Amino acid sequence: MTSNSIMDPIGRLMGLRYKSHPWHGVDIGDNSPEILTTFIEVVPTDTIKYEVDKESGYLRIDRPQKYSNVVPAPYGFIPQTYCGKLVGKFCAEKSGKKDIIGDGDPLDILVLTEKDIPHGDVLAQAIPIGGFRMLDGNQADDKIISVLKNDVVYGDYKDISDVPEMVVKRLKHYFLTYKDMPGLSNESEITHVYNAEEAKEVIKLSIKDYESRFEGLRKALSSY
Repeated sequence: MTSNSIMDPIGRLMGLRYKSHPWHGVDIGDNSPEILTTFIEVVPTDTIKYEVDKESGYLRIDRPQKYSNVVPAPYGFIPQTYCGKLVGKFCAEKSGKKDIIGDGDPLDILVLTEKDIPHGDVLAQAIPIGGFRMLDGNQADDKIISVLKNDVVYGDYKDISDVPEMVVKRLKHYFLTYKDMPGLSNESEITHVYNAEEAKEVIKLSIKDYESRFEGLRKALSSY
């Protein structure tokens, strides 16, 4: 889909009648990267890992959770972001590793909250407080850590340094093990834990990567 097809009468009608694609049709928010609209795919009670299908925008079953490690907080992605050339270059510069590329997906985000969110496929307002510089082979796979806006317990956290060390360790353990499957190699590593300002820089770069990859689609969508 191109920006021109969005603006024709049929495209406008479809946009009003049908569900917006959570990656492309949901706006990241005018106050980004300070406050972000996020799309939640999975929550801690899920026994199956769900992932948005890039073609249809619907949640699809990715794989059953075969082991005891479950996502420690609501987890999904930031709409209208893309981990491309700029995100990969930034990761390479900060990690000191060569030939790093973006993983070609929207930017992942985990949302800390004391509330039990019963299911995914929902939007949440989140405030980034830091992130993990994660590599999956030679691909940048950053994980933004955020707090739910106005959360009673986590809402006052401004930076990942405010998060108890054990909670950070738990999050790191999850991301380093959730792809483990028998017979498959896991090349994931976390090279750094970074602060809120650096997380916002990664988000800004992912927005630029999105605009480059999808040729101004965000502006076209926001104009009707």
